[in-house]
Amino acid sequence: MLSMTVVALALTACTVPAAKSASKSAATKSSAAGSSSAAPSSASASPTPTGTPVHIKLYESDGSTYGVGMPIIAYLSGTITDAAAFNAATTVTVNGAPANGAWYFEKSAVYSGYPLEAHYRPPSFWPAHAKIEMTLNTKDKSGGPGFYFDDSLTLSMATGAAQIATVDGSTEQMTVVSDGTTVKTMPVSLGKATTPTFYGTKVVMEKDNPKEMISTTPGDSYDIMVPWSVRITNSGEFVHAASWNGGNIGSRSTSNGCTNLNTGDAEWYYNFAQIGDPLVYQNTGGSQMPVWDGYGDWNLDWTTWEQGGVVPVQ
Repeated sequence: MLSMTVVALALTACTVPAAKSASKSAATKSSAAGSSSAAPSSASASPTPTGTPVHIKLYESDGSTYGVGMPIIAYLSGTITDAAAFNAATTVTVNGAPANGAWYFEKSAVYSGYPLEAHYRPPSFWPAHAKIEMTLNTKDKSGGPGFYFDDSLTLSMATGAAQIATVDGSTEQMTVVSDGTTVKTMPVSLGKATTPTFYGTKVVMEKDNPKEMISTTPGDSYDIMVPWSVRITNSGEFVHAASWNGGNIGSRSTSNGCTNLNTGDAEWYYNFAQIGDPLVYQNTGGSQMPVWDGYGDWNLDWTTWEQGGVVPVQ
């Protein structure tokens, strides 16, 4: 029986080459830097800033639609030490009303030369079928002593249907709801006891059909192309077809962290899922998905999120 292996970041997940590069690829497809509009500059004169310029680019692109769990992601070219001005320069609205969200900063290796990424989200998932607009009026604002931002940006994006999956390790079932209506329930096989699947809220990051998955673990080495693969963590958890594990799907967890589906169900979910769709995992026997392992943003309580992560916002 073929099984998936855990190596990336010493976390439980299927093994794939260059997990962080895969996230970079997804970001490049969606917006690499600047498909979002630059914000208009202020007409009033201001002192010429000094120090190291910090450039900002966004993951999302103008006019794109994402799932309700998708954070707004900004990549920063410098390791700023104070995010108060960045935070104050941010305006985000949902259907014209304030989003009341906050930024959280993490170390990043997605883009060379961009050591920080900032994720913006509201206290709970975005509403479905909504228009989200952001103005980031950061140009010439301080990023702490010795840093200033060299650009301003705007973004106009939307959310699609509220497509939320719940995956329960105790029943080996995955239930998918769209705008409050259950549309499909599917049997799964999650990570076995020695390589358990993370619990918590994950978000669809990218989709590949097929995805090359490689293991060099002695006694469990392989290099295979896995069909209908939906990435949900940076370290290598996917929802994917697993024809080799059909005897266990729906009855017991035997994978090395991935969510195994029968081929027909995997194809359906691959075609159904939007980038940004949430998946809520429970009763997996594993630890909670870390906030930095992809889009684990919803696994932090709001009070902790508002503190800003590795860069203070106040």
